[in-house]
Amino acid sequence: MQIVSENTIADTDVDMHWCSEEFGDVKFGDKRLEARLVDTAAKLAAQPMAPINQACDDWADTKATYRLFDNEKVTPAKILQPHQVRTQERMRSQPLVLAIQDTTYLNYTHHPKTSGLGPIGTKKQKQQGLVMHSTLAMTPVGLPLGLLTQTIWMRAENEDRPSKAELKKRPIEEKESYKWLKALQETVALAPAEPQLVSVCDREADIYEYFSLAEQLETNILVRATQNRLLVDIEAGKLWDTVATEPIAGHLKVEVPAQNGEPAREAIVAVRFRRVTLKPPQRPKFPDKDPLPEITINAILVQEVNPPATPLDWRLLTNVPVNSFEEAVECIRWYRIRWHIEVYHKVLKSGCNVEDCRLETADRLIRFLSLFSVIAWRLYWLTHMNRHHPDAPCTTILTDHEWRALYATVEHTTLPPEQIPTIGEATIWIAQLGGFLARKGDGDPGVTVIWRGWHRLHDISTIWLLLHPPSKLVGNS
Repeated sequence: MQIVSENTIADTDVDMHWCSEEFGDVKFGDKRLEARLVDTAAKLAAQPMAPINQACDDWADTKATYRLFDNEKVTPAKILQPHQVRTQERMRSQPLVLAIQDTTYLNYTHHPKTSGLGPIGTKKQKQQGLVMHSTLAMTPVGLPLGLLTQTIWMRAENEDRPSKAELKKRPIEEKESYKWLKALQETVALAPAEPQLVSVCDREADIYEYFSLAEQLETNILVRATQNRLLVDIEAGKLWDTVATEPIAGHLKVEVPAQNGEPAREAIVAVRFRRVTLKPPQRPKFPDKDPLPEITINAILVQEVNPPATPLDWRLLTNVPVNSFEEAVECIRWYRIRWHIEVYHKVLKSGCNVEDCRLETADRLIRFLSLFSVIAWRLYWLTHMNRHHPDAPCTTILTDHEWRALYATVEHTTLPPEQIPTIGEATIWIAQLGGFLARKGDGDPGVTVIWRGWHRLHDISTIWLLLHPPSKLVGNS
């Protein structure tokens, strides 16, 4: 190990190194502002649960961070752009990438002094906050590669919600549901050509215009359906009534988590599939729009055999070829990856406490959220590195002083191990700092204990570094 001088301690910090990699190419047209973003990202990433003033070094540093989020040059698109480039690079190493879209709501009702927020929830709830719609790139085995798209906005105040009849009279571009089409367009524009791309969405994206756009863009989609649409073949009847008449192609075991008071269980589901042609819904005629075309698509029906009170029932639509039971099962597995974006949103809200931020305006909050969305991705990525690359050296995710401090704390010794620990070992130790018991049968640690442990590790490693500065570490020159 080379001797390192004390004035280069910051250069050994893994958070600064990671943030330089992920944000170093940010372009605000102001070098000092760009350096401030990287520095702020590193400090917030080191203490993701801490408020801004606690994560910063002192009052001057805190004020500089506040000014960063108040600067009009610091746009959400520019904050996200270098991370999108890194995400594209990670995608190129994969044969298949799932682009998972979802919406979440940030509740700032308990911060009445924050201006510019909009209504969320129902009118009766009287909640104020922001709407966030993101696209998370994932591998088919659940490794998060990064954010591809993100839009954060505030709804108009005191806007009466239109009725369903009124909504039908509006073009899709004037509806909030256009977010799904917009994200699909951006995803296709950003995605590299090498991997196969499949956009995965839940029931809210069961929009005819979404299917039509996917056909125009020649991109693959997988959507959980909610509507029993009409088919072109009138004699065949409606979509899911028709698919239900198909013979069962095979059976599949599915792990169902605990929900609605029912315990977790292993469900046996029957799988049916059929290729169908959807009849376009009736829409008002707009002068600048062509009529909606017929859409030929593959429908997959997944229904639980001998179900309890709440049966598992998935209805999937995809333009990916489905000519066999095995291909249908593959699509089902892709859809099961969709829940990862919900956990990612949990990391952002609960792991990073972004709803506790007390910035004074919605615009400042949106800049703050854009930065923290990448930090939350990294926390989630760290959790999955343990599951996908447990035998890699822990120096992939930790600096030298961090893993030494971690080992000394958990093992109650100042003597380092003969070999550098693995990611799997280090992740268990970090989780133990967060309350994970690591008993036989406990399985892999979850994101909650990981982010709690990561927060504690920052304090422990900081003290370790003060007691063991790099200049005192002697080794091979």
